[in-house]
Amino acid sequence: MPNHEEGLLVLDEAEFKKVLMVVAHPDDIDFGAAGTVARLTEAGAEVAYCLVTDGDAGGFDRAVDNGGMAALRRTEQTAAAKCVGVSDLRFLGYQDGAVEQTLGLRRDIARVIRQARPDLVITSTPERNYARISPSHPDHRAVGGATLDAVYPDARNPYAFPELLADEGLEAWTVREVWLTGGMTPDHYVDVTSTVDRKIAALRAHESQTSHIPDLDGMIRGMLSGHAAAAGLPEGSYAEAFQRVITA
Repeated sequence: MPNHEEGLLVLDEAEFKKVLMVVAHPDDIDFGAAGTVARLTEAGAEVAYCLVTDGDAGGFDRAVDNGGMAALRRTEQTAAAKCVGVSDLRFLGYQDGAVEQTLGLRRDIARVIRQARPDLVITSTPERNYARISPSHPDHRAVGGATLDAVYPDARNPYAFPELLADEGLEAWTVREVWLTGGMTPDHYVDVTSTVDRKIAALRAHESQTSHIPDLDGMIRGMLSGHAAAAGLPEGSYAEAFQRVITA
């Protein structure tokens, strides 16, 4: 198992053979966990992305509305994933800005979990962040809650959504643990000093979302250095923050 000391998650990348990221929008992974993803893929883990929406309600160029933004953001996310070693992307096609924590969403995420059979799932916190509002987008909270429900009990219970087994041959699967991004109470940190440049490159791939930020590099490094300080890492280090949930 990973080594946990004084709140710092000393990531043993080899411990996780398969990882599934489940998020609401293109770029959510890259803001929250792309440095960690890069470390995992460097160690040989298979990482898959599950994007619940195409992010068509985001961005600042209204000239590409009415479907154009969705296609653009899928392209940007594919390029961003390549920056951190990921090529397996699955888009569920839900409407951006209107995601609800429904049985249908739980079934769709449970399906992907049974397909990917991950050791680790990383998703957004279902709780509202009162210290920093941006992680608290309703879609983020709905996806985080539905993913936790899909992990427990849906994906592991052969009697939940029986059509997944009967019609699609998807056997039940138990996820070992879940890491939540964007919460107020992170308790585990991953040192991403060696992969921060790849994280920033992934974020720059989301040009429709990040090109307006005057100092993206400084903003990201400032946030990650704060996490590193909270983790007790040396000055000049960068870290990503998670809340760890044991689910096995």
